[in-house]
Amino acid sequence: MIQGQKVLSAIVKKAVSHAVEVTKLGLAGDEQADLSVHGGLSKAIYAYPSEHYAYWERQAAENGVEAPLSYGHLGENLTLSGLLEQDVYVGDELHFANCVLRVTQPRQPCFKFNAIMNDRLAAKKMAQTGYSGFYLSVAETGSIVVGERFTLVPGDRSTSIQSLSKISRLKTRND
Repeated sequence: MIQGQKVLSAIVKKAVSHAVEVTKLGLAGDEQADLSVHGGLSKAIYAYPSEHYAYWERQAAENGVEAPLSYGHLGENLTLSGLLEQDVYVGDELHFANCVLRVTQPRQPCFKFNAIMNDRLAAKKMAQTGYSGFYLSVAETGSIVVGERFTLVPGDRSTSIQSLSKISRLKTRND
């Protein structure tokens, strides 16, 4: 329920403890409610740095949202450690044991993020902090398991996720 209206959403994800199949369109068992802006080949998986959770837990506590937040609460299907937006470029690949994922773009949060955080400014805060996370396409299908390590294989390194997020913030401010 958002502002008194029922809204179809699949933003809050639940963590799993087993291996998950990775297909060209994302992780088996995952859903996206609005395919016009979520999912598809270039947004098959949404990755989010675990390092940002401390910030969002503070925000949640201020807005009456129960903390601690479990991984997946921010809408990501893949929570990563040790890889922040400033370290990631479009075209970089994350090589896991049984699949390869390719970085495509930063997340643009919507009103549903505001709703799950019980904060009408949550999406704006995500944009301002640059704590956006990033979308991945699936370069090689396979499977992935919780806690699995990956190797970052650089692409051409011309466009960082951080720089795309800054451009998006400027556009939003000027609109």
